[in-house]
Parts: sequence; C-alpha cells; structure tokens
Amino acid sequence: MKALLCSQFGLPEALAVQEISDPIPSSNQILIAVEACGVNFPDVLIIQNKYQFKPELPFAPGGEVAGKIIGLGDQVQGFQIGQPVLALCGWGGFAEKVAVDVDRVFPLPPGLSAEVAATTLYTYGTSYHALKDRANLQPGETLLVLGAAGGVGLAAVELGKVMGAKVIAAASSEEKLALCRVKGADLTINYETEDLKTRIKELTDGKGVDVVYDPVGGKFTEPALRGMAWKGRYLIVGFANGEIPLIPMNLPLLKGCSIIGVFWGQFSKVEAKASFQNIRQLVAWIQEGKIKQHIERTYSLEEAPEALQAILDRKMLGKGVVVF
Repeated sequence: MKALLCSQFGLPEALAVQEISDPIPSSNQILIAVEACGVNFPDVLIIQNKYQFKPELPFAPGGEVAGKIIGLGDQVQGFQIGQPVLALCGWGGFAEKVAVDVDRVFPLPPGLSAEVAATTLYTYGTSYHALKDRANLQPGETLLVLGAAGGVGLAAVELGKVMGAKVIAAASSEEKLALCRVKGADLTINYETEDLKTRIKELTDGKGVDVVYDPVGGKFTEPALRGMAWKGRYLIVGFANGEIPLIPMNLPLLKGCSIIGVFWGQFSKVEAKASFQNIRQLVAWIQEGKIKQHIERTYSLEEAPEALQAILDRKMLGKGVVVF
C-alpha cells in the first residue's frame, strides 16, 4: 500500500510517499481502508517529535480517519467487514490502510460523509471538551476565541454559539474574521492591528471575558489573561504560535480566575465513556445542521505535505482533508 512516511523528524517537506507492507491487525484491532484523513495541528508536531505521543520511525502521520472495515482481529466484536467507520488512530492515517484499536473506532453515522467524519473528532471533540467539561461554559457568558479561524478555533466559535455564549473571535486578518462572522461570531478582534487587551475591555464594557479559548499561545496569552473577568476560566489548548508563554502568576490571583489545561487526546482515552457521549452530541448537532465543518480544501496523498505546511504557516482556514 501507499503511505506518506516520516523517516526522520523534521518539516513536512521531508515526508515522502512510499510503498510499504499492509498493516496486520492484532487480535483487538480493526483494519480500515482509508477514504479520508483529517489534517490537524498535532500532525505537524508529531513529525517534528514535539508531540506528547512519540511513535517510532518510520511512521505515517494522520490521526483522524474515515473509511470501511476490511479486516477484524479475532477478538473484535460488534463490527463487520464493509462497515463504514471513523477512527482515532493517533498516527498512520496518511496511508491507504491503517490498523486501529477497537476502542478507538466508531460506526459512521448515517448521512455523514467520509470527508466530514474525518475532520470532526479532533477539532469539535477538543473544543466541546474544553468548553463543556473544562470551562463549564454557561448561556449568556462571554467567550473569547484566539486563533478563531483555525480548525479548533472555528469549532469553538460555532460551539460557543450553540451553547448560548456571546462569542468574540480574534484572528490575524480580515479574511479570517469574515469567516468567523459567518460561523456566528458576535464580535471580532484583529489582534495584528488592534491591541488585544484594550479591545477586550472595550467590547465587554470593562467587565472582561468569562472564558478564553487559547490554541495559539505566544504573545497573545498575557493580554488575553489580563482581559479576564472575575472568576474567569482560561483554557490552554495549544501553542500554534510556536512559543509556550511564561505567565505572570499574579494575574490569576488578581482576577480570581482559573488556568485550565485541555488535553482531549488523553481525555478520550482515560474518560472514554464521557468522550463517547460528547461525540454523540456533536454528531446530533451536525445532523441537525447546528454545526458544520468548514473544509477549505481536499488534498491527495502526494499533496498532504502542502496541507501540513499550510497549518504550520497558519494559512489554513478551518480544516484540510486528505482523500483517497
């Protein structure tokens, strides 16, 4: 089969499509013929050996797939050959076939295309876990989303509106902010041309925001933290900026606010039942038309390094997906 392999840690340009042997599922795994694989920020980190999970070389990146079952381990029950599924494989998805542990495979809901299914769990799963389980976002509260036009950011904008919050979207260009408004943002901040702390204060009449969703890090974290309301919740989701910020610890003291880590990948394993309930809710909202993934572009396997580079350069609006 064909796979896009990372043979040495580095940038997307070092990845290469190669012919390798088909994976053989273990007794508790399912073999999937991949139809689509989402492109996510963890893929960029994992090929640079900067992610929490560290596969052995060589490996194919790609952690979120949809396709059909073509093989079952001898202990697998409840699935059948030919069944459409979506799966969280962690890595290995940028390949024609992937073997995935049975507890990370889910039946594909009716009416959900492979492209949409393969771009939903990472972004919406992360954002819903952050807003619901970690921040306990309430109707009427104000949510500030940094990096709001990226995959997880745009999902947070949509979910914040569905959950009844007033959403302020912050991004680096007018093109990105226009997309955020289409997705329901009430107010926007261009943090490349406007002072983030000042605009937060202006847009909230001095009160500050109740929840900050931050997948960016870097220079935007401190001014956003300074814009928190009393007893606010600051969600640390990731560091797309490339810089892990140093936070003055007097700020959460003065604001009476919480700084909360969000690690959806670990949550989905350690609290699998709660994660599955979240996925069921997300699928229901998709089927009801309340949320809809913004897929900017589809890529072939050979073009997948372009997709990863677009994420690295922060030029991807919404999601990209590799299709087979």
